[in-house]
This record gives sequence, structure tokens and C-alpha cells, in this order.
Amino acid sequence: MGRIEKIISSNLDETQKLAYNFSKNLKAGSVVVFFAPLGAGKTTFIKNIVQNFSKKNIEVTSPTFVYMNIYDTETPIYHFDLYRIKNSSDFINFGFDEYFSNNGICLIEWAENILDILPKNSIKININHLGKNKREFIFEYAS
Repeated sequence: MGRIEKIISSNLDETQKLAYNFSKNLKAGSVVVFFAPLGAGKTTFIKNIVQNFSKKNIEVTSPTFVYMNIYDTETPIYHFDLYRIKNSSDFINFGFDEYFSNNGICLIEWAENILDILPKNSIKININHLGKNKREFIFEYAS
């Protein structure tokens, strides 16, 4: 197990700053997986990461029904929502695993069903809903 960091965000502004600071360390080849219940803020956090890599305002929505959105940013961002993916075989059959070794950043919501194929250096983010806008973010970095 690597380094673990816990941060409490009390409002959306703090979450936006947290996403900005976090995104400064992302680069092509980064894989970030999000674990949180529905409505906890996965897509909101991802939206802030995407905006930090773009010079223009990009609409970021959760790709629940299409599985993946690609954002044309300085470093391409591949945003996955795997809520409907049953296992890693489905992920591989769609060819999504190829994006792990691509020239972009992978941001993955609902990654529980593909844990066995995630790159070892993936960053895990757990988001706990503590109140209306209050969240606990637990970042787990590979060693």
C-alpha cells in the first residue's frame, strides 16, 4: 500500500480547489479511479479536473449510457462511467483497456468491477458524503 491522504471539503469552492491541486500532478498515462455512492460528487470532481486541462469551457457529463466521453484538452482525458459494466471482461471486450497505455488521462467512475485489471500505479479516490456540500476525499497513491 502506498501513501494515503484524507481531506475534508466543506463546500464546492474547496472541492474545486482540491481538484485543481490534484490535477496538477496528472499527466499522460495517469489512471484515476473513483469510489463513492451515487450523488457523492464523482462527476463534479472530474468536471473540475477536465476544466483545469482546458483553455475553453467544456461540458462534462457522466457517460452512464455511452460508457466513455473523450475530452479534447491539452492532454486528452478519457472519462469512463462503468456503472453498467459487469466485469473486467466486458471492459476488455469494448477495448477500453487500451486507453490505459494511451497518451491521455483515464478518469474512471464505478471501477469496482475492473479492479483486477487496473494498472498498479492507479490513483484511488474514495468520496464520502458528509453533508449537503461537505465531502471527505481519501486519496490512495500507489507506492
